Amino acid sequence: MSEDLPDLSVTFLERDLPTPLVLASGIWGTTVSLLVRAAEDGCGAVTAKSCGPEPRHGHVNPSCIDWGGGLLNAIGLANPGVEEEIGLLSEAKARLQPRGVAVIASIFAGTAAEFGAVARRIATANPDFLEVNISCPNVEDSFGEPFAANADATAAVTGYVKEAVAGQAIPVIVKLAPNVPSVGRIAQAAVQAGADALCAINTMPGLVLDPYSGQPVLANRTGGISGPALKPIALKAVYDTRKACPRTPIIGTGGVSNGQDAVEMLMAGATVVGVGSAIYHRGPDAIRLIRAELLEWMAAQNIACITDLHDRAHCEPLYAATPSTPPAPTAA
Repeated sequence: MSEDLPDLSVTFLERDLPTPLVLASGIWGTTVSLLVRAAEDGCGAVTAKSCGPEPRHGHVNPSCIDWGGGLLNAIGLANPGVEEEIGLLSEAKARLQPRGVAVIASIFAGTAAEFGAVARRIATANPDFLEVNISCPNVEDSFGEPFAANADATAAVTGYVKEAVAGQAIPVIVKLAPNVPSVGRIAQAAVQAGADALCAINTMPGLVLDPYSGQPVLANRTGGISGPALKPIALKAVYDTRKACPRTPIIGTGGVSNGQDAVEMLMAGATVVGVGSAIYHRGPDAIRLIRAELLEWMAAQNIACITDLHDRAHCEPLYAATPSTPPAPTAA
């Protein structure tokens, strides 16, 4: 790297990554060529689409809509199943390892024990990290309340997964939900059960109606909100998660559309930054653009490396508000 450019490299779970940008799960699926493109465009890690124990077709169309403030999607965890995913992940790792880019597998399941079984199988692909998706908001009809809504359920899933991959020593990342009374409490439950890192956050449940028919636009009726509208919620969740788990690495995800958004996410407490629906809004070059904007912003502010941005929102402010003092009484 040129001496004139800031250093974007970062350490995540003792792994050195070339940049702090992480392709979020789902947006580009598990197509190996697209995971490689994300790496070429500037991702330090790429997350495959969540896979479950069996192939799943997902929800019927319409399953995604741009409602103006972002996307509302109810894809329904469509995936080829864990057995096919193993081959895809193995190929992706073979192609990305020489670039120094990490591969993150992502899994979901219907019970805590089933999470363990899927983790055990996916571990045979030897991904660098394993993301545990306990927080998808648009499949309640299939799986019931998300595990991320309950601290005990979160801990149970985490425990099963950690036990399943203990032999391969694959670090486990638990993906949190935004729509809980205390994301910090759920985060602590995951960490106490063995989670090595956290991902904050998944999409936020929402509804879009057709004003002429009065009916929900999506076939699933409700879906998950992503994109710019999610950013303030994601920043708050990352901030709260960092306060609750000060020594745990965090992937900050939600509404990151440009370089400055990435900066804010790092300042809120993220170790690295997930990028997802920006690829829809800005096109397939979104990652390359965000990387360039991050470099430009850091250079303009004379910030040399990513670690200089970490957790700034948790530092004491450089200024303090001066309490107003009423004027002294004047003589009559």
